[in-house]
Amino acid sequence: MTDSNFVAGNSTHIDPGCIVGLSYKDNAPTTRLGDNCFIRAGSIIYAGVVIGDHVQTGHHVMIRENTKIGNHVVIGTNSVCDGNTTIDAFVKIESNCYISTHCSIGTRVFLGPGVVLTNDRYPLKLRDTYKPEGVILEDGVTLGAGVVVCPGVTIGADSFVAAGAVVTRDIPPRSFVKGVPGQISALPPELAERNMALSWRGFLDPDS
Repeated sequence: MTDSNFVAGNSTHIDPGCIVGLSYKDNAPTTRLGDNCFIRAGSIIYAGVVIGDHVQTGHHVMIRENTKIGNHVVIGTNSVCDGNTTIDAFVKIESNCYISTHCSIGTRVFLGPGVVLTNDRYPLKLRDTYKPEGVILEDGVTLGAGVVVCPGVTIGADSFVAAGAVVTRDIPPRSFVKGVPGQISALPPELAERNMALSWRGFLDPDS
């Protein structure tokens, strides 16, 4: 499937009421969607977004320019990705999440409903020296519902952040975080298994 400002792969479905390839400047780059994607009604995907295979959006999702999304990613209803961001393969983003610019999300990552990833340490202050600092989520990270991650924070691989936590500093790999501000402890054994969604089986080795 092709159009003047987007190209879509085989068996990709785009509901009526979506905007795909929304131009934000003259000569904006083409949006590219892989095979077997499902873009639900109300979604807006800007020009220059690159999306892999088997990607789904919920309703009313916004994905801004210069976003790169890997294979087997789900972005839930009413979630916003504000652009200049990378989301690797096998990621689940639940409804009502906000991903600011300049974030990096690894593979096998889960964002619960209402997660907020920020990039501005001093909102509307120090504008002359402002530089966005996106969040980095390494492979295997899990963020529970309502987690807020502050600008420039890196959460190490396979860490688990409990619902409602506010993360204000870097988190070592395989940590458990809870509370406000986030209290860090060792990852409990019952949370040590790799993240694996049922829909990923057959595409991803559970033990890899």
